Amino acid sequence: MEVDFGPLAKAGSIMGSGGMIVLSEEDCMVDISKFYLTFTQEESCGKCTPCREGTTRMLEILEKVTSGKGEMSDLDRLERLAKLCQQTSLCGLGRAAPNPILSSLKHFREEYVEHIVDKKCAAKKCVALIKYEISADTCIGCTVCAPNCPTECTTGTRKEVHVIDQDRCVKCGQCFEVCRFDAVERV
Repeated sequence: MEVDFGPLAKAGSIMGSGGMIVLSEEDCMVDISKFYLTFTQEESCGKCTPCREGTTRMLEILEKVTSGKGEMSDLDRLERLAKLCQQTSLCGLGRAAPNPILSSLKHFREEYVEHIVDKKCAAKKCVALIKYEISADTCIGCTVCAPNCPTECTTGTRKEVHVIDQDRCVKCGQCFEVCRFDAVERV
């Protein structure tokens, strides 16, 4: 696609101030929407209620969804707030703030539904919706993961499969990072 105002508008996008963001299949669109809304919510001058309150409420809903506490009714509420903010904000920031939400709801709604219904993030970006497990097939019991765990929830003896206590795990990912045998899986 040609990167210009016309072609981008036809594709349902806009050309902002010259920045371009490229995402991969491995990104979570719900988390990306939350990231952009966090920025615009912090940048809001607070003069108009739709932007000041709208971005705050939308961010609360996205945080609820990415933490695994969302409900299907949140999607309708999120979409209503986004459209209201877009139509009634006094400046360009408030009118543009909901764009990532509306676009991702339109094109990637199934990701929101997965977060809410299945309590899963396929991209494994939403920390509250992932867990780390050690594969019995690939763990050789090297013990590298255990001493690197800040909560000491990874246990096992040398040359035996290690285990992660899911109740104590803070999902820091340290075990995943230090494992040289790809035995720690993010699921």
